[in-house]
Amino acid sequence: MSGVRVRVAVAGASGYTGGMLAEYVLAHPACSLVGAFGSGGRSGSTALGELHPQLRGRTDLTVLPGEAEAILATDPDVVFLATPHEASAELAPRLAETGVRVLDLSAAFRLADPAAYPRHYGFEHPRPDLLAEAVYGLPELHRERLGGARLVAVPGCYPTSVILPLRPLLRAGALDGERVIVDSTSGVSGAGRSPSLKNLFGEVHQQAYGLPVHRHQPEMAEHAGVAVLFTPHLGPYERGILSTIHADLAEGWNGERVRRVLEEAYAGEPFVRVLPPGVWPSVGAVRGTNFCDIGVVVDEGMGRGGRAHVRLFGAIDNLVKGASGQAVQAMNAVLGLDEGLGLPPGRCVAGTRAGAKGAAR
Repeated sequence: MSGVRVRVAVAGASGYTGGMLAEYVLAHPACSLVGAFGSGGRSGSTALGELHPQLRGRTDLTVLPGEAEAILATDPDVVFLATPHEASAELAPRLAETGVRVLDLSAAFRLADPAAYPRHYGFEHPRPDLLAEAVYGLPELHRERLGGARLVAVPGCYPTSVILPLRPLLRAGALDGERVIVDSTSGVSGAGRSPSLKNLFGEVHQQAYGLPVHRHQPEMAEHAGVAVLFTPHLGPYERGILSTIHADLAEGWNGERVRRVLEEAYAGEPFVRVLPPGVWPSVGAVRGTNFCDIGVVVDEGMGRGGRAHVRLFGAIDNLVKGASGQAVQAMNAVLGLDEGLGLPPGRCVAGTRAGAKGAAR
């Protein structure tokens, strides 16, 4: 792609993730933002800078109805879909079949089983034939598959914070048992920008929700490779996710060995930080960044049969590594660009590139 600016359109540009996508594309040295669209065929047009004040003076684009024909009229090379699941399920195939690279931030293509969609998302999938083709867009796991992909399912925020700490240990055979327990807390921005009673400042309290089975639970299980008992919580703060994972260790595993696996797995990954012993991830430390911070503590003799028990911690900004930042990182991998281009901190992180050594593949 050297010397050629990638033409990018964003659908769902009125929401938090769509606005951040537009911001990252405008800052991307290899991309041009050529179109901004709403979710589906919603009518009306509003200046992008009015919806997202941080973009005032940086673009004169207006947010237009998000119909496939209007998006394609901008002649895009890449389209980000920050749209509802059903809208993405209809739009993504129409766009991808024209040769456009589609990165979908909804859950419309994250699960391989078509029967999971009516059960967890309330709709029959219109294109089950594409589920096997869609690449799960976690570059640390699927970097090689992302290269040249035409349809990318950008991972969910909660699953990202869980899969990254968990996957290397599962691949190494470190865990004992067929299920892990996960407790996560997300800031209120995870509910999106549409106003509702539970999102009002005076109504936001620490509380569990989405039970008995949250829709992200099957995504975690499928892409981590283990059954998950997941409890999400709403936190009384704006943004960020902190996940705590509980599991017993297999025989012969201890804290030193667990830490070595994590550090070796992510030694070449610029957006994953394995924190030193006694340093714990926090939402404040990752706010506004594309980092996932991982912490680990092993309790010797606290697991079943006197084995060791591990507690893993993953912290991300749900709007960045949990959504828009991860989508841009995945786009860079698809196009063979440095994965740090356009992302905070800075536009480029030395050493990141498609094809670089990945973790836990």
